[in-house]
Amino acid sequence: MRVGWIGLHSRWVPMVSLMKNASEPADLYPDLDLSGVDPFWSGPMEGRLAGFAALRRHDPIRFFPEEDSEYLSAGPGYWAVTRHADVVEVSRRPDSFCSGEGTNIPDLPAEFREFFGSMINMDDPRHARFRKIVSAGFTPRMMRSLDEGVERTATNVVDQIVGLGSCDFVTEVAARLPLVVICEMMGIAPEFHDEVFRLSNIVLSQGDLEYIPEGVNPLEAFLSAGAGLSAIMQETAEVRRGGDGDDLTSILVNAEVDGERLTAEELASFFVLLCVAGNETTRNAISWGLHYLTANPDQRDCWLADLNGVTSTAVEEIVRMASPVIYFRRTATTNGVRLGDREFNAGDKLVLWYASANRDEAVFEDPDRFDVTRDPNPHLGFGGPGPHFCLGAHLARREVGVMFRELLTRVPDIHATSEPDRLRSNFVNGIKHLPCAYTPV
Repeated sequence: MRVGWIGLHSRWVPMVSLMKNASEPADLYPDLDLSGVDPFWSGPMEGRLAGFAALRRHDPIRFFPEEDSEYLSAGPGYWAVTRHADVVEVSRRPDSFCSGEGTNIPDLPAEFREFFGSMINMDDPRHARFRKIVSAGFTPRMMRSLDEGVERTATNVVDQIVGLGSCDFVTEVAARLPLVVICEMMGIAPEFHDEVFRLSNIVLSQGDLEYIPEGVNPLEAFLSAGAGLSAIMQETAEVRRGGDGDDLTSILVNAEVDGERLTAEELASFFVLLCVAGNETTRNAISWGLHYLTANPDQRDCWLADLNGVTSTAVEEIVRMASPVIYFRRTATTNGVRLGDREFNAGDKLVLWYASANRDEAVFEDPDRFDVTRDPNPHLGFGGPGPHFCLGAHLARREVGVMFRELLTRVPDIHATSEPDRLRSNFVNGIKHLPCAYTPV
C-alpha cells in the first residue's frame, strides 16, 4: 500500500494557470507534477481534472521523474498512462506489464511490498495459486452470509444515526459498513473492530497529520500499523485452526485447494489487503456518493423515484466518479514492448491512472457529469480487465447499493453540509470527514 514517501513541494502558480487554460498542450506545463502530493493532489479537484484532461489530449503517456524523500532515494521515474484504452490494454497484458515488481510508484523491498500488497503485487503462477485458494473460501454459503450481513449491518448503521439529525457521514456511516462486514467475514472479534479501523487509516495515511501526528516517523507508524493488523489476524487464525467455523478465516486455515493452503504469513498479508482495499475503498465510494448526490439533487430525485431500477447504474456511476484507488503501477518485463507509439524496456514503470481513465472523453459522454442512469459505464474503478480485476467487486457493489437504498428509504433528505475533508494522498481518493444533515426520524 501507498506510504508517504514521495517528496512534497508547493508550486501553485502552474496549477492555477492549468485550471484556466486546460485546452493548452500539456508540454506547456513542465511543472505539472503527479508525484508530489502538493499541490496537484491536495489542491482543488478542478485542477486535478484539468491536469489529467490536458494529458489525455496532448501527452497521454508522459514521463514523470520521481523525487528523493527522507526514506528512499528517487527512483528512475515512470510513464503516466492516462487514457482509458491504454489502461485497459496494459491491464490485459500481464506478461508484458507485470505487477510483481510493485504496484506503488516507489521501488519497495520485496518483503515489504508482498506483506502490504499481498496478491496485488504478485504475478502468475503465484498470483493464480493465491487467488484460487482465497476464491475457494467464497462458497455459496459464504456469499449468502455476506449478503445477509451487508443488509443487517447497513440497517444497524442507519439505526444509530436516524434520530440525530446530523453526523459525520464518514465516521458514523460510510466507514462503519465495510469495517463491520470485513471483520465479521474474517471472524474478527467485535472488540478489535475499532482498532482495525484505526490501523487501516494509518496504513493508507500517506503521512496525513490526522493519522500520523507531527513528529512521529511515518514509516515507523506505517510498519507498526501493519504489524498490529497482522497480530489481530494471527490471534484470530490460531483460535480457528482445527475448528469448523464458517467465517473466511476458519475456511482458509483449515481447507486445502489442490493440496495447498495459505501460510500464516500469507493469511496475515491477505487480511491487511482486505482492511485496506476492502474497507477504505468502499468507505470512500460511499462518502463520495453522498457528496455527488448533494451536488446533484436532480440525480437524487431520479434515484429516489425508482430505487429498484436505478440502484445498479447509480452504484457504477459512484465508483466511476469517485475512483477510490487512483492508480496502480505495472512494470515492463522485456525490452521493446510497445504501447501505442511508445516503446519500453524491461524495468520501465507504467502508472495506470484510473482516476484519469474514468473521465476519458473518448469513452464517457460528458465525463464530469454525475449521471445515476449512465449506461453503458465501462469504468475502471475496480481495476482494468485481466488477472488483477478486483476480487471484492461484487461485495463492494453490494455494500454501496444496500447502504444508499437504506439511506434513501429512511432519511431521503440526507445531504452533505460542507465540502469533503480530503485525505492528502495521490493513491487513495479518500474523504476523512463529511458533515451531513437530515430530518431526524
